[in-house]
Amino acid sequence: MRQCLALDLRDDPALIARYEALHHRIWPEVAAHLRSHGVTGMEIHRLGTRMVMVMETDDAVHDARAMALASATDPKLCEWEDLMWAFQAPTPWTPPGDKWTPMACIFRLEDSAQE
Repeated sequence: MRQCLALDLRDDPALIARYEALHHRIWPEVAAHLRSHGVTGMEIHRLGTRMVMVMETDDAVHDARAMALASATDPKLCEWEDLMWAFQAPTPWTPPGDKWTPMACIFRLEDSAQE
């Protein structure tokens, strides 16, 4: 399954540069956590302060609630999330207490009629 989520960054060029640098090589524990919870692919794109994450998951393995619970109880993942929150900001549409917010898919080329 493909999921698309949005999150903002704080509007500070130095913080944005540091955030990007940290993502050139994420912590091995974070990568292992994602893979162990059925995340088979992930990309984060940025335009200004808006970020979009495209996440591919194996539905036979992926359980978003179990992944969130594991994230909240693992000290290393909590450390990573706390570090990331220093750079991140919720979008104006993000519910209180949430971070990455699912986006609605409004168009798919493969759903369009071929002529």
